[in-house]
Amino acid sequence: MATQSSLELEPVLLQRLHDARMRSDSFFKIVKPDALYDRPIPERHRIIFYIGHLEAFDWNLLRERAFGLPVFHPEFDRLFAFGIDPVGGGLPRDQAADWPRLRQVTDYVEGAREALDKSLLASSSSGSKNGGREFPLDRLLHVAIEHRLMHVETLAYMLHQLPLDRKLRPRGEPASVTGFAARDLTNNFSLDIPEGLATLGLSRADAEFGWDNEYERHGVRVPGFAIDRYKVTNRDYLEFVQAGGYRERLLWADRDWKWKEEAGISHPVFWTSVGDAWLYRTMFDQVPLPYDWPVYVSHAEASAYASWKGKSLPTEAQWHRAAVGTPEGPEREYPWGNEYPTAKHGNFDFHTWDPAPVASFPAGRSAFGVEELLGNGWEWTSSVFAPFPGFERFPFYLGYSADFFDGKHYVMKGASARTAACMARRSFRNWFQSHYQYVYAGFRCVEN
Repeated sequence: MATQSSLELEPVLLQRLHDARMRSDSFFKIVKPDALYDRPIPERHRIIFYIGHLEAFDWNLLRERAFGLPVFHPEFDRLFAFGIDPVGGGLPRDQAADWPRLRQVTDYVEGAREALDKSLLASSSSGSKNGGREFPLDRLLHVAIEHRLMHVETLAYMLHQLPLDRKLRPRGEPASVTGFAARDLTNNFSLDIPEGLATLGLSRADAEFGWDNEYERHGVRVPGFAIDRYKVTNRDYLEFVQAGGYRERLLWADRDWKWKEEAGISHPVFWTSVGDAWLYRTMFDQVPLPYDWPVYVSHAEASAYASWKGKSLPTEAQWHRAAVGTPEGPEREYPWGNEYPTAKHGNFDFHTWDPAPVASFPAGRSAFGVEELLGNGWEWTSSVFAPFPGFERFPFYLGYSADFFDGKHYVMKGASARTAACMARRSFRNWFQSHYQYVYAGFRCVEN
């Protein structure tokens, strides 16, 4: 979105902030009250932290920089300021009793939100949007909105691992429906992508909003390669499991093998074996394994599968070339063209909880015929998360990207069913550690 005047933009951003809050507020209602102090994923905080974190982030971002407001609960400002992403096996050891009571947390949330809303309303009414501020208010609001929407997705990963009896199905939410060979996937062949230019990132000169790691725009010449038409499915991955892929040492990098052996991992975390059958856990149900849904696995598991096939994961530049490149040369904004993402283009923007069969969105295919590069699951790349040339840290959020330029996080591209449409832009970069199994992330393979 090109930047307009703040006077024009702010009402739109205020509505988006309101909508994002409503989405996150409703999300926590999925959790039964006695489960709010659970820790469904060992590497993450307890659920109660995130109730406070979303408001603490907005408060810490906007309180002084935008409005010069006084603090009212400095202890909670610090307690709920930052999430965690432990590297090297170090896990949090706090107990449920170490955290404040729910009423204390919700009082803090309400107080922070009320104070910010009064200032936002006054700013909007005065017509003086950015005057005298070090950072434009519209940029800070973009950050607050997308940060919240990111957490609405990553919290879905967490609540997915919460036992089914610890959750409340939203009213009207249908049971998960799986299809067995609901699509003809016999034509899941590789597509040839000719040599060409991949343009990565955003240009600061264009004044579009992006996170610090999305800058600066640059071109990468990509040699020709072949890429899978569809994401790898559960059926495809089941062949790997049944062939003993988790026991074949040569398919795994050293640290991936060590992680897998120590953790006793023998299949995707979303699967459960019952006798000779495989079941799949959706957010609210346990169902027979849906063969034509994309498989969700860690980067380590995806890499081992690719090695088993004699292929590899695409680089970030290869993914871009396949997604927005064209045979004619000019690149597109999205795989299908320049039209803003809608439900016909893919499975994203919170329309569903579950994946869809991989051949479900022909309107979303790229100019080269590659299907659903946006939606239905992020896609792992082989690229280590690193800064682009010209990278500059956000001065108001110094650690957002830079803390993860550690050689242990990998770039993911695309979107999942729980990714907001605003983050389906081609420059957006997601990243996770290679051993994190819980992400709604699939993959496809390439041959060079």
